[in-house]
Amino acid sequence: MPVGDSQTIGSAGEHTWRYRMWQHLRETYGGPFALVGPRETLFDKATGAPTSYEYADPDFPRAHLAGWGEGWLQMAPLIGEAVRSCRANVLLVSLGLIDLGFYTNADQTAENVRGFVATARAANPKVRMVVLPVIPNVRAETDPAFAAEVARFNELLAKAVADLDEPRSPLLLASPPPSYDINFDTYDGTHPNESGEHKIAEAFADAMYQAWDVGEPYEAD
Repeated sequence: MPVGDSQTIGSAGEHTWRYRMWQHLRETYGGPFALVGPRETLFDKATGAPTSYEYADPDFPRAHLAGWGEGWLQMAPLIGEAVRSCRANVLLVSLGLIDLGFYTNADQTAENVRGFVATARAANPKVRMVVLPVIPNVRAETDPAFAAEVARFNELLAKAVADLDEPRSPLLLASPPPSYDINFDTYDGTHPNESGEHKIAEAFADAMYQAWDVGEPYEAD
């Protein structure tokens, strides 16, 4: 189940990193799998709402739990029912930028991470999770105070992952794409373009391969 904010839900006509991940698993996983989640839509910039089904590839399985403007704060109360109803056993989570930008500071956001994990495990005690830190974005480039909050949150996120990891419900921290550059990998300083989508998918795919031997190392098309 992909879980995320605007970088994950994407908008009308886009592929999204979810699509790149689906392509990668189709080619390398070697067994049946499904993308699951209670939502299917993309964000429609024309209406300002998540109402679009205009995926660039109509064959892409659309299920997810992502929302434009939603973060750990919004997803923590939703994840239990989503895991339970969709029978999710792996969560790929990319959250935090929206929280720090609009809702909570680094320490509060880290507490919501812990609540999210506890709620997901209450729904499925064996659920696995891969969590991506907040990746480079234009606000962090121009707002030193915000950049400091991002850095602190990423440190607290790493600590939470280390504290909460357990054998029956593994918790992984994906490595941020080292070459991710907002000038080349986004179309507006925040939202990934094609190369950015591949790099985010690579972060998740390589974490699962290295820790759980799922699939193979990521190679962009």
